[in-house]
Amino acid sequence: MAYKIFIDGKEGTTGLKIYERFAGRKDIQMILIDDEKRKDPAARAECINMSDFTFLCLPDAAAVEAAALCSNPNTRIIDASTAHRTNPDWAYGFPELSAAHRAKIVSSKRVAVPGCYASGFISLVYPLTKRGIIASDYPVVCHAVSGYSGAGKKAIAQYEDPGRNPELDSPRQYALTQSHKHLPEMKKICGLDYEPIFNPYVCDYFSGMTVTVPLHARMLAKKIGAAEIREQLADHYNGSRFVQVAPLMGEGVLPEAFIPANTLSGTNNMQIFVYGNDDRICLCSRFDNLGKGASGAAVQCLNIMMGIDEGTGL
Repeated sequence: MAYKIFIDGKEGTTGLKIYERFAGRKDIQMILIDDEKRKDPAARAECINMSDFTFLCLPDAAAVEAAALCSNPNTRIIDASTAHRTNPDWAYGFPELSAAHRAKIVSSKRVAVPGCYASGFISLVYPLTKRGIIASDYPVVCHAVSGYSGAGKKAIAQYEDPGRNPELDSPRQYALTQSHKHLPEMKKICGLDYEPIFNPYVCDYFSGMTVTVPLHARMLAKKIGAAEIREQLADHYNGSRFVQVAPLMGEGVLPEAFIPANTLSGTNNMQIFVYGNDDRICLCSRFDNLGKGASGAAVQCLNIMMGIDEGTGL
């Protein structure tokens, strides 16, 4: 049996990557829409309602509209936008967080794929809040760097323009008003009382991301050091196919004492590092912003919903 799949927004970066990941799969039959009808609600509704699974790779408002176009009770929707990530009626598409998260993805007809930065942040903070190590009122700070592919088609064109602005040669901090669109899910999914201070940078390389959360041990809810935190994270992700926790940072963990952000590009893998000392501990999540941070996570959720090997096509 081949499942009928429609990607609403296939021309965007995430939609194209999802489409590419389906190459060679015999269990999928793609529903394609004529280019001139890509923004026609009636044509989109027809495609959505004839599908078994529809991916929404759209701006938030358009994703809400697309979800409302679905009248077929058997069509299951996987939304890669921000629109539904804090909606309790939608499953949150990060199966490694808990058995409950995975079970809801399996049974749900509506799944919201996490944001890229949010994936890294939540991978670090969620296990520690759930285990009572980080209190819900801890003043969390997060720093992150990403390749420019996550900034959309316009930004990609700017970075790849030979006559580009020289400022693009350097990392650029943004979201300066502390109102980044991933903050609500970072707070909600981790059970925090307050949104974290979040400082993201877009940098001059195509894809890959590191998300870092520094912790002051004296402010944690439990007396615990770096090695113990690393053990807690390793226990939480034990048996995970795509999320691996590295040994405590030391000799031999990395070729050099640097954590490059682009080494997992093209994969659905995520690596977690713990380093620092027992007073000041740093947690870092490294992954592909287009993989586990977007299209890879979406396809992984699809596979889980289909009841097949979650790594199919990844």
